[in-house]
Amino acid sequence: MRRAWVASAAVVVALSSVVVAAASPAVAGDGLSWEPCAAAGAPGLECSTLQVPLDYRHPEGRTIEIAISRLKSTNPSQRRGVLLTNPGGPGGPGLDYPALLADPAVPHPLPQSVRDKYDVIGMDPRGVGRSSPVTCDVTPEQLAPRWLPYPENPGEVGRHAGVARTVSRQCATSETQDLLPHITTANTARDMDRIREALGEPRISYLGGSYGSYLGAVYATLYPSRGDRIVLDSVLGAGGYDYQAQLRFAIGFDDRFPDFARFVVANPEYGLGTTPAQVREKYLDLAARLDREPIGGVDGSLLRNLTHEALYADALFPSLAEKMKTLDAGQPVQVPPPAGDMDNFYASHFYVLCGDSNWPRSVPAYQREVEAQRAEHPLFGAAAANVNPCAFWQKPVEPPVRIHDRGPSNVLLVQNLRDPGTPLAGALEMRRAFGDRARLVTADQGGHGAYGLFAENMCANNTVTAFLSTGEFPERDRACAAES
Repeated sequence: MRRAWVASAAVVVALSSVVVAAASPAVAGDGLSWEPCAAAGAPGLECSTLQVPLDYRHPEGRTIEIAISRLKSTNPSQRRGVLLTNPGGPGGPGLDYPALLADPAVPHPLPQSVRDKYDVIGMDPRGVGRSSPVTCDVTPEQLAPRWLPYPENPGEVGRHAGVARTVSRQCATSETQDLLPHITTANTARDMDRIREALGEPRISYLGGSYGSYLGAVYATLYPSRGDRIVLDSVLGAGGYDYQAQLRFAIGFDDRFPDFARFVVANPEYGLGTTPAQVREKYLDLAARLDREPIGGVDGSLLRNLTHEALYADALFPSLAEKMKTLDAGQPVQVPPPAGDMDNFYASHFYVLCGDSNWPRSVPAYQREVEAQRAEHPLFGAAAANVNPCAFWQKPVEPPVRIHDRGPSNVLLVQNLRDPGTPLAGALEMRRAFGDRARLVTADQGGHGAYGLFAENMCANNTVTAFLSTGEFPERDRACAAES
């Protein structure tokens, strides 16, 4: 969601590099000017820019710049069209995503059969990175609580509300305040259609994960006849990234934590428990102790956020277990700060979240929900229910896009059963909204991201690859069993 298939944040960052444009532009037959880009694992990546309307209600008015990238088909004679991609967010850049997907160093790069069929297209969505970036002038202190601070009591919710109100005001008065009403999922989907048009393509295929699943769903709803083969991975609910989606973090945490607990039990050197129940109790006890007395700047709230982040990928389990072991012994741990332009990430994230839908406005309502979630989901519920800047945002300029079932049957949803960021409940809701337009493929595995990169279930992977490369669409929903 917020970490894109990012989850593997620490892992993915090590495998990709920032795209840097170089050399002089060459004008292609599609009318765009493409420049070579430097990116690890993809020397053929090209970059370009496209002007799009800031406000699609006034398409002849002010324009903003959208940065796009292209990795051409490796077999032009087999080329079907373009595959537009989005790695998630909102707030995550995607310009170098085609390079990561094609990088042979990742465990599961995009299969050759898919590379043959498509020019793979990346983009920094509006407001992000090189696409007219927005700001909220957030301070290090405002970023310090990580992402979803865990309030210990109603008074803490009130304190967090004060910070959220200040951030909302900063966003509304920043130098990019005039962009604020227009950085939305619907407008990003409209930008995607402008990209399709600029590329000279009658239709586009799409591969999007996490928040990118909702972006793809909105595109498929707004432009049902212009989508070719649509793949939505790690699926948000039909309402997108709204308060309900945030509350579902607690469900996803509950679904996924037992996988981590089993890892710890299988590795007794961490000394965190010999049964899953003991590991759970150790986590709850350690978080409570850190609430009372932080160690080296790590309090209970930060531990809970670090745990949620680590649940996104099995590869992050050892690092989390080692941190818990060290903290349990009363010793400090190193917590590297998030990488990248966090002001732009934070700002563009909330520009979209708060501009897409109406969030609860009452601080007492958040306080009540925090206490209810704390009781129902003690591992992470109070954090998932906490207040954020959307509570104090201006009203969205247009209603959310309502996902519907009118259009061709060309939407494939793929979903892990135990996803901490976009739990199964959201995918089931999206499946119902699309009706016969969609099929749902579930993989009996944990983590965030069911297709490619760090996914391990070949049944799910092969189903998606077959759809993208040959158009084979399952006759019915498919459940893929766990694989060792």
